[in-house]
Amino acid sequence: MFEAKKRLGRDKVSNLINWGHWFAFYNGLLAILIGSKYILALGLPESIAGWGYLTLYTVGQFCFLSFIVYLVCLFPTTLLLPYSRILRGFAAIVATIGLTTLLYDTKIFEVYGIHLSPFAVDLAWTDLNALFHGYSYFITPIIILVIELTLANYLWKRINKIQKRNNGPKVLAVLGTCFIGSHLIHIWADAANVIDITRFDEAYPLSYPATAKSFMERHGIERRQSSLSKVGSETTLEYPQVAMQCTAETKPNVLFISVTSLRKDMLNKETMPFLSQYAQNNLDFTHHFSGGNGYNSSMFSMLYSLQTSYMDSDLFAFKTPVLTQEFKHQGYKLGLFNSENFNRDVEPLAIFNDFDKHLVKPHHNNAIADASIIESFKAWKTKQHQPWFALVNLNATETYDTPVGYLGIKTVKTPADYKPAQRVLFNQYRQSASYVDKQLKNLIDNISQDTIVVVTGANGAVFDLKNDYKDSLSPQNVEVPLVIHWPGKGKQVINYRTTHYNIAPTLLKRVLGCSNPDTDYSSGHNLLEPNPNDWVYVGDQRVFAIYQQNEITVIDRHGKYRIYDINFENRLHKKLSAPELIQVMREGRRLYNN
Repeated sequence: MFEAKKRLGRDKVSNLINWGHWFAFYNGLLAILIGSKYILALGLPESIAGWGYLTLYTVGQFCFLSFIVYLVCLFPTTLLLPYSRILRGFAAIVATIGLTTLLYDTKIFEVYGIHLSPFAVDLAWTDLNALFHGYSYFITPIIILVIELTLANYLWKRINKIQKRNNGPKVLAVLGTCFIGSHLIHIWADAANVIDITRFDEAYPLSYPATAKSFMERHGIERRQSSLSKVGSETTLEYPQVAMQCTAETKPNVLFISVTSLRKDMLNKETMPFLSQYAQNNLDFTHHFSGGNGYNSSMFSMLYSLQTSYMDSDLFAFKTPVLTQEFKHQGYKLGLFNSENFNRDVEPLAIFNDFDKHLVKPHHNNAIADASIIESFKAWKTKQHQPWFALVNLNATETYDTPVGYLGIKTVKTPADYKPAQRVLFNQYRQSASYVDKQLKNLIDNISQDTIVVVTGANGAVFDLKNDYKDSLSPQNVEVPLVIHWPGKGKQVINYRTTHYNIAPTLLKRVLGCSNPDTDYSSGHNLLEPNPNDWVYVGDQRVFAIYQQNEITVIDRHGKYRIYDINFENRLHKKLSAPELIQVMREGRRLYNN
């Protein structure tokens, strides 16, 4: 009698375990239906390989997640409370919570491009009603619970019939093949840089596809550019979104001078008297921001006129900026003048491909190299018989260089909070800026008055030796001078905020006569019109800042954020402002083909 009861108990637990496996399987299928919204947000694959991988990845990932929930929540409950009614009700509640969370995560991902996290909750909380349309986030869990209770009861009544069919091992084999196969394909795609596969890496929650990166880096193997990666990137990112329509009535020459690491506060008569006077006689943009906090990100924001969050796209390994494309298309001769040192590690790879490169030999003193760069430009200019667009990079301020024996300017009192090493750097930097000012005079004095001249800093400079994200995104490192000589515009002081993103749309519209809306190819707008946004985006792929009217929000790639006052001195203990961040994130995805 005791043995019979014991056997019946074992059979009952066995039935409950089998029921739990099938309940988890069918919930995995429900999760796949809900998870299809992730794919709609990212865009469908463009290749057979992409479709094959996505199918295996989707089935394997969601069924795996469903089984993990069963293993953690339901299996222990089955052993502790082997009562079918209790277990069915508990399982339905757990599944409802899981699917509802997944459904809300798809909505967060669709709007913000991130998965649920404390950061996402902070971000979405103030926008909750708009996200879920009134009471839908209350009604939806009730509907899911009804479905789960129905499914739980249906499977329990038919569990004996299901077991007799013995389909469990076959289903397990298929799911295991999908899960393992998707990871093996991803290892290959990561090694071959197949963007049509790897672009789904962050599509699903709690997904960590296997990669080949660490193995390849250890053995010095470079990833090759796959033909599929080009197809994927071209169809994923549309730049420009619509073909450009440009007709230039006149074709003035354009000289674009970018000074690496030039701070805004150097534009004064004591440090840079020539540029200071030049600003007073032309268009002086007194509140101008770089789009990045380093050379590559800053140049990307100037020439591509896009948020630097786009820099990761493989499209820009072979797609040049719309700005230079159109100058070239209109018959301009394009010349780039720089030192070889500053063009060896340029990213993205295609950024300067439209230019004829005139790179001087590197010198241990960038001040000497700058003088050679200017002479190279002057020699090139005399040989031009067609309209030209020249980009001249000066770099002495990057390394605080001046020529040996240079008679510079008087030292000044440094800010009170500077440490001894910072004081030395500050005054040496001023000497370098003074030298650059003399080079600018030498350069601009040899340019005709009907030439458009743009002078700006690629990025700013900080003198704190810690070199952390707080310094790299401080106003000293992202606010730079912008002075434009535009024939016929006269002199004007522009006090509203402008950014590097605004330079390309201004040149395209005012010089080349492009009629496209700025949004077709740019994150910016016309420099000569106030910024329609009350925020400015600055940063790189690792960390970025949102400059608002009265505060600065710094956010890293993990979603951690800090908010500072407008002087970047005091941290403000307050919640993230969702509307501005929503606009930033939408702009960072706007050109992707969804």
